[in-house]
Amino acid sequence: MALKLQPRVEGDLRLLLTEHDLLHRLADGLGSPLNLVLPDQVVRNVHGFREVYREHHLSGGVYFAHKANRSRALIRGLAAADAGIDVASLGELQSALSAGFRPERIMATGPKSREFLWLAARTGVTVNADSVTELDTLAAIVAAHGLPRVPVLARLSGFVSAGTNVLTRTSRFGIPEAGLDDLWETLTAHRDHLEFLGVAYHLDTVALPEKAVALDGCLSAMDQAHAHGFQPRVIDIGGGFGVSYLADGSEWEAWTTELTAAVLGRRPPITWHGHGYGLRNEGGTVRGSLSVYPAHRAVSGPGYLGRLLATGSARHHRPLGALVLDSLYDLHTEPGRALLDQCGAVLLRIEEVRDDGNGETFVRVAGNGTDVGLEPHGVLMDPLLVPRGAPGPPEPAGVYLTGNLCLESDLITRRKVWLAHRPRPGDLLVFANTGGYLMDFGAGGALMQPTARTVAAFRSGETWQWCLDEQYWPVTGREEGN
Repeated sequence: MALKLQPRVEGDLRLLLTEHDLLHRLADGLGSPLNLVLPDQVVRNVHGFREVYREHHLSGGVYFAHKANRSRALIRGLAAADAGIDVASLGELQSALSAGFRPERIMATGPKSREFLWLAARTGVTVNADSVTELDTLAAIVAAHGLPRVPVLARLSGFVSAGTNVLTRTSRFGIPEAGLDDLWETLTAHRDHLEFLGVAYHLDTVALPEKAVALDGCLSAMDQAHAHGFQPRVIDIGGGFGVSYLADGSEWEAWTTELTAAVLGRRPPITWHGHGYGLRNEGGTVRGSLSVYPAHRAVSGPGYLGRLLATGSARHHRPLGALVLDSLYDLHTEPGRALLDQCGAVLLRIEEVRDDGNGETFVRVAGNGTDVGLEPHGVLMDPLLVPRGAPGPPEPAGVYLTGNLCLESDLITRRKVWLAHRPRPGDLLVFANTGGYLMDFGAGGALMQPTARTVAAFRSGETWQWCLDEQYWPVTGREEGN
């Protein structure tokens, strides 16, 4: 039984991946692994989020989470679009400024060094503060250097449901909702140095009920801020809008069902060494929880944002989006993965195809698990096979993909993947839709193996053009054919 998990590939990415001769020429000339990015697509994805804003009559910023991809082309494309950028390090702030983002379109988030805070304050970007201590440090820097007031948001966490009990996970980030008195005291003490814009949250979850509780909590915190004499106008609801990676939800259901059967020993393993992805067999009973990304999602990206805004407030019994609108607040979002949907792919050249004598086939590629980060991020999907020359017989082949590191653990994916036919050395494997976190988030040069170069691809009329990532700029001429 071929347990396929075929990727969802759409739009320009689908068209690009049919250009087999071009893909082979690029890999031959620039090596394997090789990253492809589509800067025009990320701009279209911004438009998708903006359409949800228009449907709900809301204003505010769509801030791309820079950490999701290192590509210069994608960042420069976004700089020319109706988008801001969320930077989580000093290096990312420097990257955003050099790509053409004005300070008012940049938000500094995440853990911050003094150097990061200094450059943020010096340039006047908005600081999304993680704690009252961080606010104290920022205010001291502003005072010491005679800088203008810095716009700030306060990141909150530890929200408590006002209605039906919703299980929420604790976070090491943010100011607990129960500790708002300390926040108001700190902001009052630093009125001359910090301009308080509003509150924020960013939850490590795809669960809609948790996000709705957090947005409801932020609305309550804004009421408290007004009661303390502040005039906040922004609520930032972070990211986590998700991507649906698979073309067919029934394949996802079949695979997870068969994994459970394999863990229980009711069928042969479908993963390397019976890996359970969080599930285990205890006396004939499945224990644990499936620790993978929900690879097929009925609602994701802009649709997820729309669903959240339509969710009713437990406190006010009205849609959350309507409450934001009634209060005349700006709504900021920080999508990373969702803005990179269909924006990238990773090419890997096949080096060796080997049968182990026990019925399994291993395919070694010129790349490793850090070059396509499926396993660390729990994303399960099959690659596409791009043959060199005429393809083999159309018989699905189940194989294990191994990397180029001298490590037993270097598997591109622990699950058996299914290809259209038996691959051959020289063929390419293409992992599609890897733009968000799966392309270069963990890339490194272990054992001095080369890391992927990145190519920006774009269309001019019906013709595909490309350049090295660092050479892409969204100038006149690049827009033709978009």
